[in-house]
Amino acid sequence: MPEAGTEEDVIAFLSRQHREIRDLFTALDTATGIERRDLFRALVRLLAIHETAEEEVVHPEVRSLAGGGPVVDARIGEERSAKELLVTLDDIGPEAEGFDTLLLQLRDDVLAHAEHEERDEFPLLRKAHTPERLRAMASTVKVAEAVAPTRPHPGVESATANLLLGPPVAIMDRARDLIRAALGR
Repeated sequence: MPEAGTEEDVIAFLSRQHREIRDLFTALDTATGIERRDLFRALVRLLAIHETAEEEVVHPEVRSLAGGGPVVDARIGEERSAKELLVTLDDIGPEAEGFDTLLLQLRDDVLAHAEHEERDEFPLLRKAHTPERLRAMASTVKVAEAVAPTRPHPGVESATANLLLGPPVAIMDRARDLIRAALGR
């Protein structure tokens, strides 16, 4: 959490979410039954909103910086691959045979992706922008996450695609979440 009287900047906010994602993967290692299902759903949701916000706010900003294009292209490739695997895992569910093997692959891919962002992308932002601008970007990321889809959608990795397709897809995802919760699935 940020210190009293200060706002978290976009880098601190996203890095904190990376830690939350790591914690969810760790908790999934030993969880069973309904707890495992609920932890996996929390992971799916956090990954979906986190990546959408990065795609809408962070990647376009980094792409505009000197040397940022190749960094962003690599991150988008990683995100698409992780989304495809996440869709497969979400479709089969935590009880399915082979789920654990795919979950380990997803964990390795997602944690490597987060490390690449922290090592390659975030320093470009920190160097190029004032603390005020980075705090403003955190506010924008939070708004983007509030209206982001709660499920992964491979092929929707650009800011434009997210802005055009994101709101209707988010409504469908959130309705699906409510139905699942009501049915206890």
